[in-house]
Amino acid sequence: MIGGLLFTFWRFLEIVTLIPTLGMLAYFVHIFQSRNLLTPNYVLVLFIVSVLAAAWAIATVFRRKSTRDSAIFVSFIDVCFIGAFIAGVYELRSIANANCSNFSADSDFSITINNDGVNGNSPFRFNIDKHCAMLKASFAFGIMNCIFFAITAFLLLFMHRKRDDRDVVVKETYRRRSHDSR
Repeated sequence: MIGGLLFTFWRFLEIVTLIPTLGMLAYFVHIFQSRNLLTPNYVLVLFIVSVLAAAWAIATVFRRKSTRDSAIFVSFIDVCFIGAFIAGVYELRSIANANCSNFSADSDFSITINNDGVNGNSPFRFNIDKHCAMLKASFAFGIMNCIFFAITAFLLLFMHRKRDDRDVVVKETYRRRSHDSR
């Protein structure tokens, strides 16, 4: 029972981390498709793996009983997804060292008070490159899903049962016959 609860918890965690990855990578696929360009491999590989993994995670959560019955097969597919996520993260590895934000502080600070209210000019500037940040988040979610799928594959190996779940009832009947010759 505890194994089933742990499995369901980790599967939901996988789904929660796969949905934003799907959204962010679908944004890039849409941009390239609308400009009639080929989507780069570093986006496409992780996007396809995320779509398939999300469908697999949702299917195994809803079919938990059959997942438990075929735990070795589900564990094998999870290990395959680990390899696929490693390939997707490897393709997107160039984003790991990118600096996606810029923080600067100026010495000029001003406050203006007038009839419209108070207007201020802050000396702090924080700029984020949206595309870089989305790719970096997808990279991080890909690494997280490698770990999550490894955990569920490991849990499934412990949930696998070698015994037969059918109940066998043996009924013995004794008949006593009398061979009287009358």
